[in-house]
Amino acid sequence: MAQTIGLIDVGGTSIKLGVWTNGAVSNYPAIPTPATLDEFYTVLTSAVEQMKTEHGITGVGISSPGAVNKATGQIEGASAIPYIHYFDIHAALVERFGLPVTIENDANCAALAEVAAGAGKDVDNLIFMIIGTGIGGAIIEHKQVEHGAHLFGGELGYMLIDDQHTLSELGSPVRVGDRYTQRVNDGQTYSGKAVFELADQGNADAQAEVRTMYAALAKAIYNLQYSFDPEKIVLGGAVSNNPELIPGVLKEIKKIRQIVTIAPFDPDVVPCDFTDGANLRGAAVDFMNTYPEK
Repeated sequence: MAQTIGLIDVGGTSIKLGVWTNGAVSNYPAIPTPATLDEFYTVLTSAVEQMKTEHGITGVGISSPGAVNKATGQIEGASAIPYIHYFDIHAALVERFGLPVTIENDANCAALAEVAAGAGKDVDNLIFMIIGTGIGGAIIEHKQVEHGAHLFGGELGYMLIDDQHTLSELGSPVRVGDRYTQRVNDGQTYSGKAVFELADQGNADAQAEVRTMYAALAKAIYNLQYSFDPEKIVLGGAVSNNPELIPGVLKEIKKIRQIVTIAPFDPDVVPCDFTDGANLRGAAVDFMNTYPEK
């Protein structure tokens, strides 16, 4: 039986809404993220009531920042929305919506979308790496999220890449822009995208900073491949649309394999299929995994 599921993707500045029906997502207009918990409850309950009326939804799947503890119903860790953390928000939303509810971390949701119907649909085990302001991700084993003992499974940005810098510090395009801005010190502020464009034009300083990013990602991907041995490593985030990203990273992996000659193969690194809608789709997958009978 087809499921009709209300979908909510909670972000620091806006909340995206949608409905899952027959494998497709119908988007509702996004709303600004409220400033208080009471307002949060009010706008979400109103949206869910509208979905009930218009679509007859049987449950609600939520993508959220933070470390979601499914056993306690709490969102641990920290995010740009401090009022959602460290109480049983799952029970509170179930009571207000009058429907079954699932909550999962946003990066985990994006990974579930990829393994269900995207770049990872043909595999059981993958690592999803989302490249943005920092580096996040998810570990998928047997098509399920591996949360880890402390809910830190997939927190790839914490990986130490050299003696002083994490993957988030060296592997983010935002940090590429920051480093180039400091390097040239010409009074301008450069975005990562601008630095990539300068690198394409032959700017040596820009090329050096882009290469630093590729090398950091390559070292992390190499280590993940030879630790977990996933079938694929899927790269997400806006930079995954850059056709130079994966060739640049694979070139750096080749250099690592020249040092570690015992390593017999390159990781299978692919771009994600879903971008803006990945979290909503993954929230639906998480709900269906949790409540297959609904």
